[in-house]
Amino acid sequence: MPVAKPESSDSRVIAHVDMDCFYVQVEQRKQPQLRGLPTAVVQYNEWKGGALIAVSYEARKFGIKRSMRGEEAKEVCPQVQLVQVPVARGKADLSGYRNAGSEVVSILARRGRCERASIDEVYLDLTDAAEMMLADNPPQGMETIDEEALKSHILGLNNEDGSDVKENVRNWIHRHNADHRDKLLACGILIVAELRMQVLKETEFTCSAGIAHNKMLAKLASGMNKPAQQTVVPFSSVKGLLDTLPIRKMKQLGGKLGISLQMDMGVNTVGDLLQFPEEKLQERYGINTGTWLWNIARGISGEEVEGRLLPKSHGSGKTFPGPRALKTVPAVQHWLNQLCEELSERLCSDLDQNKRIAHTLTLHARAYKSSDSDSQKKFPSKSCPLRYGTAKIQEDAFNLFQAGLREYIGFYGGKTRGSHCRGWGITSLSVSASKIVPIPSGTCSIAKYFHGQSTSHFSSMQSSDNLNTEATLSLPSGSECYSEVNLSEPKIDFPKEESWIKDTVPDLDLQEQKDLSSTLSEKTQDGFIQEDISPLLLSEPE
Repeated sequence: MPVAKPESSDSRVIAHVDMDCFYVQVEQRKQPQLRGLPTAVVQYNEWKGGALIAVSYEARKFGIKRSMRGEEAKEVCPQVQLVQVPVARGKADLSGYRNAGSEVVSILARRGRCERASIDEVYLDLTDAAEMMLADNPPQGMETIDEEALKSHILGLNNEDGSDVKENVRNWIHRHNADHRDKLLACGILIVAELRMQVLKETEFTCSAGIAHNKMLAKLASGMNKPAQQTVVPFSSVKGLLDTLPIRKMKQLGGKLGISLQMDMGVNTVGDLLQFPEEKLQERYGINTGTWLWNIARGISGEEVEGRLLPKSHGSGKTFPGPRALKTVPAVQHWLNQLCEELSERLCSDLDQNKRIAHTLTLHARAYKSSDSDSQKKFPSKSCPLRYGTAKIQEDAFNLFQAGLREYIGFYGGKTRGSHCRGWGITSLSVSASKIVPIPSGTCSIAKYFHGQSTSHFSSMQSSDNLNTEATLSLPSGSECYSEVNLSEPKIDFPKEESWIKDTVPDLDLQEQKDLSSTLSEKTQDGFIQEDISPLLLSEPE
């Protein structure tokens, strides 16, 4: 958990920009005739019309929810337009959504440090831009203020006396006696409103935003008034916001920690945490987590906007619910090959476009055992050094699965018969590439680096305008030993794992995997985790 920095961080201006029902907007841009109509984006599978993964605001008015299937949505609203997610390699293809998200990021990054948190959400540190505006053209002296800025929702601003809401916002922005923090937020209101209008002009996408003094508060605020609106959290309104906020609504408290706070400590709202001294929370949850809980109860967070426009990892996954669970090794290998092919394609694209290489390959799976008393045991995640080339990634991922399966069923607890191993099923598979870093100067040619890679990938790299076989590329640490590693296919009943395979827990520093358990919990409740959309690629609920 991040530990807060000194109170001077309250003078920062942080925005969290959240695209409104983004998957639907991407489809509506491709098919403008869908605009204004109740629309939902569904998975490609045919069972009951497919799983809804995004629902337009027009459709929500009819009671359509993301927990529904396509046929259910049609029953609720016969005129709903159902648009299929594109399909590639037998699973959902999110590349179009990723690319659309990149368009938005490139615009937002013009005014401040920008951190891409997921396909459809971005953090911005606008402190420098706000300070510059305050010095050169302070809001309190502006004669005209953009209409979009005047539509802002400012928490704590009293609009219940019948007065004009926009005029109240104008007066708040114009205050000469405001403290420095509020003056900076006033600048943030103007900057974010301008950025949102620029996104709309250049991409046709609407977005909502939260503006506050830290990432935590900005994130909370961005979802309070949607779509196409922005919400501001002045320092004086922080306590009022958190006092009644359900504990499970706070990021990182949607999982086991939130349940423990409710069940063991009687904490139902973030404000309830105020009754516990920091020492008590540290005693119960450890020093770092205890301090973090004490801080968030007071709206304190020192987490920095990282200044990252590119993802810190790439992942590809697919779920196999119910009767579609994979129960044979060949079935698992087939789908691993599909996932690895997509992952390899994305890695090559990243290398080509951004000159970055990944160092670590990780396999995650969810599984069940039908007859074992330890049926709740988790399938262990495994990782190894990443070798470029589709065939190599496929081979290594399968080896990681074999190692994980041996551990999961027990070295001697599972009986094999040919390619079958009775009593287990795989309900989810994903592969990810992490520890991605810019290419340092090196001496190995790309031809040597991609030795053994598939012809199609290597040919595309050779034909690139920016990379060719004469370019130089340094290999990931330890890669000079790859050719000596024994990568022969391990047998399931072999009792000793290869030394190069490592147990791993998803790297909590990876933004795409950070707080995965609570994110999965939130999205499952909202029906967002469906079929093939990998949890590594999802943002918070819209």
